[in-house]
Amino acid sequence: MLPEEDTDSITSKLTEEARIAYRAFQDMSQSKLQYFGFLQELDSKYKTGGGPSIAENLQLEKLLAAHDKNVMAFNTAMSAVENHEARLQLVKLMS
Repeated sequence: MLPEEDTDSITSKLTEEARIAYRAFQDMSQSKLQYFGFLQELDSKYKTGGGPSIAENLQLEKLLAAHDKNVMAFNTAMSAVENHEARLQLVKLMS
């Protein structure tokens, strides 16, 4: 990842479509962390036996649905970025 000042500098120069795509990328990354974080908590909790409760399974479903929604939003947003230079800048920000 780039230092914050570099990220701010690059994002300020992006097209509107690219800024939307970058925000969608951040949302997608966050929902991925939330889903896998909760999954790891459950794995640790039930390592010695047992299994997730109905509430825990419902929470997993909720987190996965949110992530799926964010992935779709990211794909849609990326499709709208037609400017080649803006795409290159996005790749730089996302790596």
